Amino acid sequence: MLTIALPKGRIAKESLDIFSKIFDREFKFEGRGLIMEVGGFRFLNVRNQDVPTYVEHGSADLGIVGLDVIMEKGLDVIRLLDMRLGRCKISIGIKKGDELDWSRPNIKVATKMVNITKNYFASHAVGIEIIKLSGSIELAPLIGLSDIIVDIVETGNTMRENGLVVAEDIMDSSAHLIANRNSYYAKKREIISLYEELNRVVKNG
Repeated sequence: MLTIALPKGRIAKESLDIFSKIFDREFKFEGRGLIMEVGGFRFLNVRNQDVPTYVEHGSADLGIVGLDVIMEKGLDVIRLLDMRLGRCKISIGIKKGDELDWSRPNIKVATKMVNITKNYFASHAVGIEIIKLSGSIELAPLIGLSDIIVDIVETGNTMRENGLVVAEDIMDSSAHLIANRNSYYAKKREIISLYEELNRVVKNG
């Protein structure tokens, strides 16, 4: 049996819809259920940020989670397939009318994606001070807590509604199928078989 960790919410539903297409049967978490066993699979319904942790530590053989989470966590997992779900960008946001000044000696950046932010600005040899926030990140530059923000952008509406604009995109993100390294070798035949089925459905839309 393969154990697959899915992030709660829309990505879990869209992922299960793909499994339903492949196996021609319903895959659905009941109510507030966190574990579902069906058709030789065990699905775990966990927080988005925790999916790669379950996979790296072997509590799940596979997981489906955003590339941004994989890059932020920096965990040792195998990235198998872009599922083309939950597409978004990680972007730098600034107050409308401001400019992103790369020459400033120390830019204050509000974000929940500390490692992605550090790595990006380090690649530009720019010194930053990171202010870690868990939510409502758009508020930070409006009240002087930070100069800029780094956040997930899907449509850009949230930034615009709060007087911010996208200054620069850092990376594209979408949900990826990942595997535990030990599981990949111990259960390679089952994992490759599932990968091929998923890849076929993803490519054909």
